[in-house]
Amino acid sequence: MTAPARFDSLDDAVAFLYERLPGPLHVGAPLGLGKPHRLLNALYARAERETARPLHLYTALSLDPPGAGKGLEGRFVGPFAQRHFGDDFPRLRYVQALKRNTLPAHIEIEEFYLQSGALLNAVAAQRRYASLNYTHVARALADRGVNAIVQKVAAEPGGDRLSLSCNTDLTCDAVDAIVARGLPRPVLIAEVDPQLPWLGGSAAVDPGFFDAVVTPAGPHPKLFGLPRQPVADADYAIGFYASTLVRDGGTLQIGIGTLADALCHALALRQTDNAAYLRVVKALGVEVDEAGAPVGRTAFSANDLSLGRNAMAPVAPLGPFSTGLFGCSEMINEGFRRLVEVGVIKRKVVDDLELMRRLDDGSASPADHARLEDEGEFLQGGFYLGSPDFYQWLRTLSDEQRRGIGMRRISEVNELYGGNETLERLQRRDARFFNSCMMATALGAAVSDTLDDGRVVSGVGGQYNFVAMAHALPNARSVLMLRSTRESAGTVRSNVVWNYAQATIPRHLRDVYITEYGIAHLRGKTDEDCIEAMCAIADTRFAGALREAARASGKLAPGAAEPASSARGGANTPERLRDLLAPFRADGTLPDYPLGSDFTEVEQRLVKALGLLKASTTTRAGTARTVLRALFSRPGHDREAMQRMDLVRPAGLGDKLQARLLSWALAQDGQG
Repeated sequence: MTAPARFDSLDDAVAFLYERLPGPLHVGAPLGLGKPHRLLNALYARAERETARPLHLYTALSLDPPGAGKGLEGRFVGPFAQRHFGDDFPRLRYVQALKRNTLPAHIEIEEFYLQSGALLNAVAAQRRYASLNYTHVARALADRGVNAIVQKVAAEPGGDRLSLSCNTDLTCDAVDAIVARGLPRPVLIAEVDPQLPWLGGSAAVDPGFFDAVVTPAGPHPKLFGLPRQPVADADYAIGFYASTLVRDGGTLQIGIGTLADALCHALALRQTDNAAYLRVVKALGVEVDEAGAPVGRTAFSANDLSLGRNAMAPVAPLGPFSTGLFGCSEMINEGFRRLVEVGVIKRKVVDDLELMRRLDDGSASPADHARLEDEGEFLQGGFYLGSPDFYQWLRTLSDEQRRGIGMRRISEVNELYGGNETLERLQRRDARFFNSCMMATALGAAVSDTLDDGRVVSGVGGQYNFVAMAHALPNARSVLMLRSTRESAGTVRSNVVWNYAQATIPRHLRDVYITEYGIAHLRGKTDEDCIEAMCAIADTRFAGALREAARASGKLAPGAAEPASSARGGANTPERLRDLLAPFRADGTLPDYPLGSDFTEVEQRLVKALGLLKASTTTRAGTARTVLRALFSRPGHDREAMQRMDLVRPAGLGDKLQARLLSWALAQDGQG
């Protein structure tokens, strides 16, 4: 390979790109953490000036720290964001232009996945969103004639190599697809970030893989850290139900967010304190014997449908993990870190078909097992993203642990078809693919990324890939998790709906759905049976309307019996769930932040108080009631919290009202 051009100036690297590429620039950049913010900002600044040279940027998940906002939210977010992200975090200039709807006409930004909810009102972002499976992105980049790719990389400690580190997902797939199309190999420019953890193996490349390498001078901004959020009761119920489907010796894929956090906490508790774990699942209606073996069904046990055609599949054995799990997920995150630390993720695989066959049929020799231990990987992913603690964990891995983590192409992680299907089927045994959705229909379709008016909240990403893989692999299941309700403008609405204008996963791929009220197994079922199962895990307040809609459409018999939850007076309610989980909240089994927190203890109290205020002021009437309660209640005494919000001595009338509201909210949790 030819040695790359070397720069320490971002502007010089951009000049190099302009010199190498006459005409329009079609630039690809990784999603998430691997996006070189400073280099892209320098490129955007040059493109703004050179209107005769159109810039087309193809990317996804353009991470942008939260703005401070106004009022109490601003008082909280401002200091937190300053500490967590740093004053020098390089906000992407094109994202700011998209949010202001001021993107220049000669610059186009196309994304296949958006930061969740951040660009709902960005006209250009909505118009230029590309709805693509993750595994189809490389092909789409070739279709668009991408002629340059920019990426953040890590430098090898004491060596010359570079690591794609956080984003091995698309770079090599895209280069191969572009070249296979007969197009010139794109110009590749790397920006070295000393903050980025080094990962070797398939993530490592020779410097000559890139045409240019830029190493900007310090100080170097912090990596974008996802703030870890508190886990609610509904999230915990969903996570614990989900954990009962995971089999020792199997394969695990998880998404991101508090539902995934709850699932990982449940799996970790199952490993480290199995007795406490079983107490929680028993409280949720999962029947197990004294040895922890399942003897009944799931979902507030009375919600189990009695007819054989509707009966829920039995849960897995619920003891600790002896063999452990193999983690194979497009995204490696905080939850995987926890599962590695407690010994849940530990089953290794190797890319050797014959060895995997011998392991599968029990004929592996001691030498085979020794090689597996020495060369095997227990965790594979296409990209990673998490908290500052997560990045520090990656930086400080032992050599043995680091060898066990394989950063792979997305074409390897997210599908079976690419030349190694037989091998991957052996590696991915008893796979469980856990992902989240916003809504689900009673007929089994999932709504995960788009509102009914067509505006995109996030994107398809790899969700369809994993759902399809679950149907292709033997003994695998696709599990879509969702909260049964949401609150909008002061009104509680069901997330289990009869129909919706958009769908991410079609109903013919329906498999397993989980809400805080249980598990619905839909694979292979008739429409009538699916409706019964989904009504059984819906909030009681909405199950009747679902059934009426089904009857009106001829999908349920007019005299069909009400589900068990309705018959016994409303078991599927948040109040009952809160009461069931309260003892485990009180004794610390279910902490607010199971995977650690980026907030101080004072800020954690404030998060609760601000959440209460937000929930109490979604309507005019609710706001009026809350203000009156705050004004006529006895002020609290959480001076630390008031000091953190700079409200110890409020000045004007507005500040004084904010102080009373906050003091009231803090007192509701016994903190004031």
